Amino acid sequence: MTAAPSGLKPIGARLVGGLSLIYGLLLLWWAVPLVLAAGSPGFLIIGAASVVAGVLMLLRRVSGAMLAVVIFVATMAWAAAQVGFSPYLLLPRIWPGAIVGLLALLIWARREGGASARAVAAGAPLVAASLAALLLIAHHGSGPALAEAQDGPGAAAADGDAQEWTAWGHTLSGTRYSAASQITPANVDKLEVAWTYRTGEDPMKPIHPYNRPVFEATPLKVGNTLYLCTPRSALIALDAASGKELWRVDPKTDVKEAFVLACRGVSYYEAPTPVAQCQKRILWGTMDGRMLAVDALSGKPCTDFGDKGTVALTKDIGPIKPGTFGVTSPPTIVDGVAITSSFVLDDQSVDVPSGVVRGYDAVTGRQLWAWDAGRDDPNAALKPGETYTRGSANAWGVFSADRALGLVYLGTGIASPDYFGGQRTAAGERNSSALVALDFRTGKQRWIFQAIHHDLFDYDVNAQPVLTDLDTPKGKVPVVIQPTKSGQIFVLDRRTGKPVLPIAERPVSTYAAPGDHVSPTQPVSTAMPSFAGPRWTEATLWGVSPFDLMACQTAFRKLRYDGPFTAPSPEGSLQSPSNTGGFEWGSVSVDEGRQILLANTNYFGTIVTLVPRAQVVKLEAAGKHQWTPQDGTPFGDQQRPFVSSLGFPCTPPPWGLMTAISLRTKQILWQKPLGTTRDKAPFGIALPLGMPNVGGSLVTRSGLTFIGAALESGVRAFDTRTGKTLWTMRLPASPQATPMTYEQGGRQYVVLSVGGHAHMKSQLGDYVMAFALPAGSK
Repeated sequence: MTAAPSGLKPIGARLVGGLSLIYGLLLLWWAVPLVLAAGSPGFLIIGAASVVAGVLMLLRRVSGAMLAVVIFVATMAWAAAQVGFSPYLLLPRIWPGAIVGLLALLIWARREGGASARAVAAGAPLVAASLAALLLIAHHGSGPALAEAQDGPGAAAADGDAQEWTAWGHTLSGTRYSAASQITPANVDKLEVAWTYRTGEDPMKPIHPYNRPVFEATPLKVGNTLYLCTPRSALIALDAASGKELWRVDPKTDVKEAFVLACRGVSYYEAPTPVAQCQKRILWGTMDGRMLAVDALSGKPCTDFGDKGTVALTKDIGPIKPGTFGVTSPPTIVDGVAITSSFVLDDQSVDVPSGVVRGYDAVTGRQLWAWDAGRDDPNAALKPGETYTRGSANAWGVFSADRALGLVYLGTGIASPDYFGGQRTAAGERNSSALVALDFRTGKQRWIFQAIHHDLFDYDVNAQPVLTDLDTPKGKVPVVIQPTKSGQIFVLDRRTGKPVLPIAERPVSTYAAPGDHVSPTQPVSTAMPSFAGPRWTEATLWGVSPFDLMACQTAFRKLRYDGPFTAPSPEGSLQSPSNTGGFEWGSVSVDEGRQILLANTNYFGTIVTLVPRAQVVKLEAAGKHQWTPQDGTPFGDQQRPFVSSLGFPCTPPPWGLMTAISLRTKQILWQKPLGTTRDKAPFGIALPLGMPNVGGSLVTRSGLTFIGAALESGVRAFDTRTGKTLWTMRLPASPQATPMTYEQGGRQYVVLSVGGHAHMKSQLGDYVMAFALPAGSK
């Protein structure tokens, strides 16, 4: 009988021993800072053991290979005990050790020889494949539907005009629900590009050292024409069937120093009685603080509107630094009243332009009323020489309106600045981060619901309020649905502002920076699903590998984090959801017949650090500008994403979700990751991990949900009832805008602005793209 060899074979021992040694040393390099930050010692122990195993294998000791296999098994057991069997959390913790352990198992088996060795050698790849399959499990979202979607009696009813799209959210209700139904779940996979139009605005041309234009427009469709605006506020009219440019109006905006440059849409108004000119007109705002009106047929100025077609929104606002005041959203026009607010640059100072909301005559441009969130009497007339309240909360998102109730609904931001509130007035506090219902004829406040108390988180209510009728045990109730950055969906009676679905005040962290305070509670919707995400711990963080995971864990240990609504701090606080949300300005869509709410949400964190004023002065003198000043308060602030050195979020995927919720049962029908890593990962690897997203969705009577939004150059269509992805198409840029649809000449089109997002570093472009079934198909 031949004796078995006394040691490992040289080549295998050097290879696997070297890998184990390097792996162990890398673990120690990252684990020591984590342990010093009071983190878990698990990776430190694994690293030390891997170093020992590596040295032993380099010495050709069988015990080294045996130890490496034991480490592999122990790592899997430890990781599973720490995070369970979540593929997202488990795989990054084990894959490098799995490679080393499986290779060690192979060289150990080769040393032993015989049938048992062959069995082990054959089984090792199967074990490796099963580990890789953990990630593939995540491809299908969160599993089976939690409830079953049912068609209601109104599902087949045509709600809205399938031929047109006359307001930003299709109608003043903002549901983004169209009766257009030529494109169906059965034929949507045949969609093709019908036409492409390019605005000609170079998205790569710098406007400000820190930013570029953002093309987020949702077009309107009235008659045979599409109307849209560019980031520099140019108005463009296109033929709805061909995409051919009919005319263009360039308002010559003064945006040389603009930090943000966006125009999300325009508004259409047709006077009900004859007027001297512009019976049909387009109104829109500019980033230098004007509201313009032109004839919808020719693009010529409506000279009876304001001053030869222009209303100066800068009137009575006071001093304005270039780039800090403008309009990004379309005015809401209802019964001849054009209601508009403005964008005010965040975090600059307590002394910034007012966020006053104003109503204007849509024909003459005469100001009818004002609602100033910073005043005890928001409707009080200005005295000679007065301006509207400096630093008062603005309302920069899209508004909604109920003509029958005589109300316009708007979400407010924060009394400036965002991350320190010690100087805010009682009126400023009362009207900040709230949903407000105003009489659209007079501007008088009917009711207010505050979504965030003493907002220190930049959780301004920016998503368009959505108006629909909800089935309840007491019959249909007219409701307003307000999604928020904090991840809540509040459902209120839009007549009174009272909750239709329960809302509770939940205790939150009591920490506040010196000179500030916090609200002890924050409102939470208890009936609708929450999109706030989990309460993070060291164990629930994420990385591509154990190494960047430990870097995230070390950073986490050094941050202040007391759960949701952790206030900003000098040491740095983790805010989750981030100031992106949760829900962003794209809001939600509602299939009004089936009573299904479609929501796209984000899941990642932001680190907010307060910078003492003396340090801000020193940094400014040194020419360093990595903060926002918050002048007039004790602190500037710095905001940065909670990401690893590889640029991936430290919170686990999915980072973006698409969810369908039954408004009848309040249950999730389906939920799945929105977007893949194709445009962010090396070599174009398209993992369905769900991507951060900005923009909204569109739903149709036929049962389709269309959305771009994700940081990926693509658009997709879901089956509204099941969540099955029925169609995807690659695009030349990333579409951070909301799609719309209409029928023209017997053909249904889905149109989307494809322009990317400079802040979120997605692919930029200047495209407007229309998709339709092949000509002649049914």
